[in-house]
Amino acid sequence: MKLDTNEASPDISRRHLLGMAAVAAGSSVLGMPSLCSAAEKPVDRRIKKAVKFQMIKEDLSVLDKFKLLADLGFDGTEIHVTTKVDRDEVRRAIESTGVVVHGFLNSSNPDLKHAIDSARFYSGTSVLVVAGRVDAEHPYDQVYREQQDRIKAALPYAEEQGIQLLIENVWNNFLLSPLEMARFIDELDSPAVGAYFDVGNVVRFAWPEQWIRILGKRIVKLDIKEYSRKKQYSEGLRKGFDVEIGEGDCDWPAVRQALTDIGYTSGWATAEVPGGDRERLAEIAARMDQVLGRVD
Repeated sequence: MKLDTNEASPDISRRHLLGMAAVAAGSSVLGMPSLCSAAEKPVDRRIKKAVKFQMIKEDLSVLDKFKLLADLGFDGTEIHVTTKVDRDEVRRAIESTGVVVHGFLNSSNPDLKHAIDSARFYSGTSVLVVAGRVDAEHPYDQVYREQQDRIKAALPYAEEQGIQLLIENVWNNFLLSPLEMARFIDELDSPAVGAYFDVGNVVRFAWPEQWIRILGKRIVKLDIKEYSRKKQYSEGLRKGFDVEIGEGDCDWPAVRQALTDIGYTSGWATAEVPGGDRERLAEIAARMDQVLGRVD
């Protein structure tokens, strides 16, 4: 399946999206039409859609939060190591709704065994890992060795438990190119390690579609966010993230084509953007459908 990689990023009408979001917000079954043009075929409807659990801002029980995600067409969520939640309630909510906790967000927490156990408890498949940080006190080569040693030490247990340790590209001044990230992963030499590719995090200095093709099969999961170079230059570096999915400088048709080219048609794509109430989450769902080319 071929997509036009020269197609400009879609200009998503907020009014149109909010109208669609209102439909989803008031229905127990997702009935949103695709926002893709008729001429553009979707990558694959099997890419699963999720949000971070902390993005759900409604004052609801754990079960009702999971029901809300199901209502809006989300397949799953991820729980952060710092999130205060009753683990048993989460398990019951998973069983009741079919919405899964597909991964555990460990970030830079050094206790990888706890993270692996947590992912296993929720019947997830992965732990998101941030591989240290390079700065004036932590030289690049030292961080490289230390992070490889840290991850290597946890890999036998991860393999035993059937959990993958997925390294995310973040703004930590480390693994600054896809070639280096590929090398870092390959040197760990384990089926239990891979990449958690954040699409928006590279737009400031690179092109996500290039990273996707170079990392290839190493990519196991995706984070979905947007970035605006215009806002970066006019308002400041981190202000670049203050833009809705589909309205920044990520070339989503090119990203979809790259995902197709590497065979990424059945993994997870998780939004990592400011959350909110039901209406806000419904809008996020609609925007994800747009940029991922999902057909419901």
